[in-house]
Amino acid sequence: MHEDVKNPAVSPRPLRVVVAPDSFKGSATATQVATALAAGARAGLGDGADVRAVPFADGGEGTLDAILGAWGEPPRSCSTTDALGRPTTARYGVSPDGRTLAVEAAEAYGLPKVSDVPLRPLDATSHGVGTVVLTALDDAPEAQEVVLFVGGSASTDGGAGLLTALGAALLDDGGAAVPPGGGGLRSLARVDLAGLDPRARALRWRIACDVDNPLLGPRGAAAVFGPQKGATDGDVALLDDGLAHLADALAAATGHDARDLPGAGASGGLPVGLSAALGAALVPGGELVADAVGLADALEGADLVLTGEGRLDEQSLHGKVVDTVVRLVAGRAPVVVVAGGVELTPAQAAAAGIAAAFSLAPGPRSLAELSRDAVTELERTAEHACRLFAAGRARR
Repeated sequence: MHEDVKNPAVSPRPLRVVVAPDSFKGSATATQVATALAAGARAGLGDGADVRAVPFADGGEGTLDAILGAWGEPPRSCSTTDALGRPTTARYGVSPDGRTLAVEAAEAYGLPKVSDVPLRPLDATSHGVGTVVLTALDDAPEAQEVVLFVGGSASTDGGAGLLTALGAALLDDGGAAVPPGGGGLRSLARVDLAGLDPRARALRWRIACDVDNPLLGPRGAAAVFGPQKGATDGDVALLDDGLAHLADALAAATGHDARDLPGAGASGGLPVGLSAALGAALVPGGELVADAVGLADALEGADLVLTGEGRLDEQSLHGKVVDTVVRLVAGRAPVVVVAGGVELTPAQAAAAGIAAAFSLAPGPRSLAELSRDAVTELERTAEHACRLFAAGRARR
């Protein structure tokens, strides 16, 4: 007599949800947003759901924190100078193996660092960013690569200040150093790169960039971004002229003319100096960060993906966090966006690969109130979205 043996029942795997949002600038960091969305997802789907939070960024403000979170490394800090040459402190990161440096340029020369005084667009310099890089190299002598996150800068000097911090000399017709800042570049005649720190030369440089503006002209660094840094129409003309002088001098010194490089106008033209002098590569910020935090692997097998940013609009669809997440998901799971404000129509969102978009505002609120309550509202909105998702699955 044979005893019947039955195969044990195989339980279906839990729902897998990946949460990969940007920061909500001025309201919550990417880590805070991810934590809140993940809590809402668990509340909406039950404790059995497999929810993974991956704080994300596109290379702008908050990217350093996202990278350090993925690396499991604390930030390091150093003394440097802000865009006006005043002493300040900046953070940077070193990968666990010590081979990659992560530098968020705005930590040194960002607009918030000089918000206590009237803006000086002609004088502001990127010198402090170079100081951070040199300190990081002292700290991690085995480093082979630096990943530079740009955005939010107060300077339009084409990276001239950064190059001088690394040992380059920017000289006028008489052989004297030109004044710091984009305004000083109008007297630039020659760039001498002989004194560049050999460690900086040996590094692989990658610049996370989310714009495609060239260096000069009506879409250039001065014309498009200069006014955000306090530049008047007259200042814009002077800065554009100075950046042209820099591009000419760099091309003469290196044989590489980077002025028309897509993205050369980012962060006050910072990529121009680095591309010409050090061979820096411009990489879409979202893709670079996704690679660093392992987002593609995290998305494998996801049933639902939650992402978000402060405002979902047309710009969100061009290299920003939401766009990067949608492209990485590639239609394998629905992507739901939670945002402070949603400007896209349902049709526009659907065409972009977004299943649904939800605004945080539960009713009439001031911007200050929404900012204050952002974390709470993120969790609440994510729970609503996930309950709707669960209801849809239950009816299949």
